[in-house]
Amino acid sequence: MKYIHFLFLLITVAQSCKTSKLPAISPDIITEKTINDTDDPAIWVNPEDASKSIVFGTDKETNGAVYAFDLEGKIIEDKTIRNIRRPNNVDIAYGFALNDSIEVDVLVFTERERSQIRLYSIPDMTPLDNGGFPVFADEENSEMTLPMGVSMYKSPKDESLYAVVGRKTGPAEGYLYQYKLQPNGSGQVNAELVRKFGKFSGKKEIEAIAVDHELGFVYYSDEQHCIRKYYAEPSMGDEELGCFGGENFKSDIEGIAIAQYPNGKGYIIVSDQQKGQFNIYSRETNAFIKAVNLSTLETDGCDVVTVPLNDTFKNGLFAAMNDEKNFYFYDLGKLGLE
Repeated sequence: MKYIHFLFLLITVAQSCKTSKLPAISPDIITEKTINDTDDPAIWVNPEDASKSIVFGTDKETNGAVYAFDLEGKIIEDKTIRNIRRPNNVDIAYGFALNDSIEVDVLVFTERERSQIRLYSIPDMTPLDNGGFPVFADEENSEMTLPMGVSMYKSPKDESLYAVVGRKTGPAEGYLYQYKLQPNGSGQVNAELVRKFGKFSGKKEIEAIAVDHELGFVYYSDEQHCIRKYYAEPSMGDEELGCFGGENFKSDIEGIAIAQYPNGKGYIIVSDQQKGQFNIYSRETNAFIKAVNLSTLETDGCDVVTVPLNDTFKNGLFAAMNDEKNFYFYDLGKLGLE
């Protein structure tokens, strides 16, 4: 009995080391569980009825899927994309011109075991990619062709849409590849590599990527080093604009969500995975503001929207992966950002 009690104490101490000491904030909604291992959410705001918005979330395994959840956390089966070989990260863009008369909202995700990214229209979930866009195809080392993170950028200059893609491992320079997504005239889309950029410390890996469309910046997590910042517009060059926040994390710097408010104001919310909390930075200055404990376990990806959706999410929605095969949804007001 003494041995069992001692073992219990060891487990308790080990778990507490991963737990934030801040007061825990409970989610408003916990989604239904996926089959394998959740990783990254992306929120689509329905332009016709915000209460019918969808949260997409990846389930990363060989028999993986991109799940669609309603705002009650229920799986929407006819919007869920199954039989995806290890989908990792997911993102959404609005108003992509397929031709002169048709604009669609689109969802992109990485399919790691096929070394490609996929592109679907929302909400009809029609594939637009002829089966997928190969990425990192010029790399001879197969370990450097496995995509993980992805985020889209829609240029305010000419409405061009880009996908910024990261991978499991890569070089010290040019870790990220940026692809221009262009309609091919037949209802499908082509992807053209336009640049390679981004430093890598070599300490672990780069997964989480987020783009601030309005201000034109790419942020990504060099997991045990810092949050790196670059211009999203290819013509603006590849100079690193910032490397911040490393001192605020216990170990891995993970998912990034950008809460955008008018006039360039807002917040960058980043998962401190091993500490079990989220660090919040100023969108304007990138200065650290505070941390919050949202009671999730080992969070990878997260996403946020700042518009009201329904009576539960009156202030917007923050969605975070939880290491129990599900996602947690919070009214954004619970984070105390304003």
